[in-house]
Amino acid sequence: MVKLTMIARVTDGLPLAEGLDDGRDMQDAEFYKQQVKALFKNLSRGHNEASRMSIETGPYIFHYIIEGRVCYLTMCDRAYPKKLAFQYLEDLKNEFERVNGAQIETAARPYAFIKFDTFIQKTKKLYQDTRTQRNIAKLNDELYEVHQIMTRNVQEVLGVGEKLDQVSQMSSRLTSESRIYADKARDLNRQALIRKWAPVAIVLGVVFLLFWVKTKIW
Repeated sequence: MVKLTMIARVTDGLPLAEGLDDGRDMQDAEFYKQQVKALFKNLSRGHNEASRMSIETGPYIFHYIIEGRVCYLTMCDRAYPKKLAFQYLEDLKNEFERVNGAQIETAARPYAFIKFDTFIQKTKKLYQDTRTQRNIAKLNDELYEVHQIMTRNVQEVLGVGEKLDQVSQMSSRLTSESRIYADKARDLNRQALIRKWAPVAIVLGVVFLLFWVKTKIW
């Protein structure tokens, strides 16, 4: 059974639409929505993931497709057929592109296409019962295969993103510390030069002053 549906722009992770009544029958709906948002955040940071993937999370599984800089994601029970889940996402993608394609790049606020919920709910109802003749036909459609779509664990996917962020932060910190060290080294060199040549400059100044005074007297 389809539990959650969320759509986001990949370039910045901005949520564009979602099923408004999704998760009402789930105790931990908000927890899984936060996982989805973390996944969108990873994708927006350029963490290279496949354009189609399944991600196991607790008793559920996320399925998503990325196309046209948009990520279409649904969460289903693990027993729900993978083939139907991806065909459900394909239907959402085709309609979303048809209706909102021209405005996707310019959307500036979260859930700018919240009215798309109507289509999400209508389409979800068509896919809920796997025993209908329509869905059995889709399951038997040999032209649509999902065997090659990778399945990973949510900790693995989000953990990779966190590790990459840590490496990036460490690199930035080391770069900053290197700049500070270089500045301090320049200051120390400058001070060393001053200490080395200051006495000479003072002596020359005194000699010049005495010479100038002597010429004035004579």
